[in-house]
Amino acid sequence: MARVDKVEVMSEHAPPEAVGSKHDLMDDLNPAQRTAATATTGAHLVIAGAGSGKTRTLVYRVAHLVHGGVAPESILLLTFTRRAAQEMLRRAAQLVDERCRRVTGGTYHSFANSVLRRHAQLLGYGPSFTIIDRSDAVDLVGMLRSAEDNASRQRRFPRADTLVNLYSKRINTHRSLKEILEEEMPQFLDDLAAIEKIEKAYARRKLEQNTMDYDDLLVQLRRLLIEHPGVRKKLAATFRYIMVDEYQDTNRLQAHIAALLAADHGNIMVVGDDAQSIYSFRGASFRNIIDFPKLFPESRTTLLEQNYRSTPPILELANRVLEKAREKFSKRLFSHLEGSQKPFFVRTTDDPTQARFVCDTILALREDGVPLSEMAVLSRAAWHSNVLELELGNRNIPFRKFGGIRFVESAHIKDVSALLKISLNPIEVASWFRVLQLFEGIGPKIAQRIAQDVVEEDGDPAVLVSTKLEGRRYAGQLAALYKVISQLRDEKLDLSQKLELALKAYKTWMIHKYDDAVRRQQDLQALAVVAKRYEDLEAFLSDLAIDPPDFVHTDPHEDSEDEWLTVSTVHSGKGLEWQAVFVLHMNAGRFPTFNASDYEEERRLFYVAITRSKRLLYLLKPEELTGRGGFYEIGEISPLIAEVDGFAELTEEVVFAPGDSDLELADGASESSDPASLQRILDYFGDN
Repeated sequence: MARVDKVEVMSEHAPPEAVGSKHDLMDDLNPAQRTAATATTGAHLVIAGAGSGKTRTLVYRVAHLVHGGVAPESILLLTFTRRAAQEMLRRAAQLVDERCRRVTGGTYHSFANSVLRRHAQLLGYGPSFTIIDRSDAVDLVGMLRSAEDNASRQRRFPRADTLVNLYSKRINTHRSLKEILEEEMPQFLDDLAAIEKIEKAYARRKLEQNTMDYDDLLVQLRRLLIEHPGVRKKLAATFRYIMVDEYQDTNRLQAHIAALLAADHGNIMVVGDDAQSIYSFRGASFRNIIDFPKLFPESRTTLLEQNYRSTPPILELANRVLEKAREKFSKRLFSHLEGSQKPFFVRTTDDPTQARFVCDTILALREDGVPLSEMAVLSRAAWHSNVLELELGNRNIPFRKFGGIRFVESAHIKDVSALLKISLNPIEVASWFRVLQLFEGIGPKIAQRIAQDVVEEDGDPAVLVSTKLEGRRYAGQLAALYKVISQLRDEKLDLSQKLELALKAYKTWMIHKYDDAVRRQQDLQALAVVAKRYEDLEAFLSDLAIDPPDFVHTDPHEDSEDEWLTVSTVHSGKGLEWQAVFVLHMNAGRFPTFNASDYEEERRLFYVAITRSKRLLYLLKPEELTGRGGFYEIGEISPLIAEVDGFAELTEEVVFAPGDSDLELADGASESSDPASLQRILDYFGDN
């Protein structure tokens, strides 16, 4: 096997000395970072290349502002996860003092929620509105869809989840429903009027029930800022310094909100990397970061190009990939880190051989001192790693695949959330609809009818014990539900008491619903632990819906060793880094995919995959591919590789075929035929 030098695991940078030490705070930054961190007033665009210390720069800017006398309460830091904001403010507090923790930091949605709680009545909502998640939205739209009798039509009509996706895409991409249908679902164009009618009914029903979905939080915040200038001016006076992280991932709605908040004073800094804009399928707009200088003509642009993650050979490949981008902020990543190993370009016979190479190399690296936790296998689509996952299992290599159902999206957690929501907002149909179906004998139709009866009685749970339901086989269960909800609505109870009541009741119900109820109870205990962080039910439910806190769930059957390999799509791996990274299927039709609508974004995705690696990068290309249906096809090289000038000089080629006991470095020799393919031909034609 072609071996590489033993890899020394890189540790994070040592924390800088605090303010008041012998050196100035900004001595810890390179010149470009210092320019961005010390910027105060005006509009600033910071183009932060991969691994260039983007987070570090934001942390130091917060510290610089607070240390310079700016009131922490006047700073707004918008990030894409709660954890990112909390970590930045924690680090800033270490640099200066605890004042930095008083900075308002969080996601767009959490910020919108906090503002709307104070001003919702201006928009026709009550201050105690509840937030429905996607599955609740699908249930509600499904009811409206049935009411319109679309399901009984003679021709196919979009399902409820498809409709929810359409409505969300319209909001987040700033396109009309007609445009989306024309481009993506032309078969439903004739149903446009009915689709629009359901969307209007959906919006009306949410307002009637005092609920908002995930998209509504941003839509209603923008509406508030536009229709009520007094509120906007008050917010602008409060938040004099606005910072936005990962600006390349914002959609038009988010960019509009940030611009409105900064319209009066113009003090806004956005940080991101145009080359890492890869989430258009979620509505992220590449144009937001490209057009920022047009939106703020007086803005200044700072490029962060020094990379602290990857070795020079990896960055050189990344730079060559970006050279082909049609529209970009020109930058060239460089690094002072030691390391001369070129990225490997690995040709394998087929998918199974690709999997074997990856596993062989992972085990060899682990013996050389690289823990599994410092290695990752990335692919363009989740199913591309199917063959590899089987091989990992056969080799007893523990791994975790990212992109599954989140803890808060699991059915039992959503059941408890719905029960609690009813006590807070008894006219929310979606939560009633979910809770009622916990009981034997109550299906979707009966649940919908009872839920609607409760709403029509202004949320009075006494409907559950009305004479109309007497004698039904589920009457006793509804009576028990009525008792629990009545107790949950007692204002004298605090959150922990309400949760204890809800969990006690739910545990008796879930035994009849889930075969693995015992395992699920472990998650309920974790939910109770997390709830202790909150003082009231409203805040707890809001965070569950829009910004879930971190949950720790330990499976007693998991491998006893702490380390595990990461298997992930490139999208899910963005923002992470590993010592060794394997990128599967660098083939045309796989990366980029056959159905890729934006080749420029595919190039940026390739750049993201490359720059996840610190020391070792393996780009794999099977010569023969296995399709989803089991068929075989010739694996043409990815155009993303073919277009890179000097790719052969930038990489070290390896050929790995069945029977190889070692990895052979390519020496320009022609490749041998594939004996596995020959055997299939002989088997197919038999003796004839």
